[in-house]
Amino acid sequence: MPIYEYQCKACCHCFEVLLLSAGDPSPQCPECRCADVEKLMSAACIRSRGIPTGSGGFKEPPCKPSG
Repeated sequence: MPIYEYQCKACCHCFEVLLLSAGDPSPQCPECRCADVEKLMSAACIRSRGIPTGSGGFKEPPCKPSG
């Protein structure tokens, strides 16, 4: 379930919304209740070296991707 970041065009308030499906309507601003909001580009979370161990290191995943 993706979390999307929005900015209100009326009051410039930024907020996040958890959308359960792509068919959900655009949210309203929680500050001013305006429905004129813009979806923002957010940074993605990428795990490049495996699974975090909690001690600052990484371990290899239990199965390697094929191909």
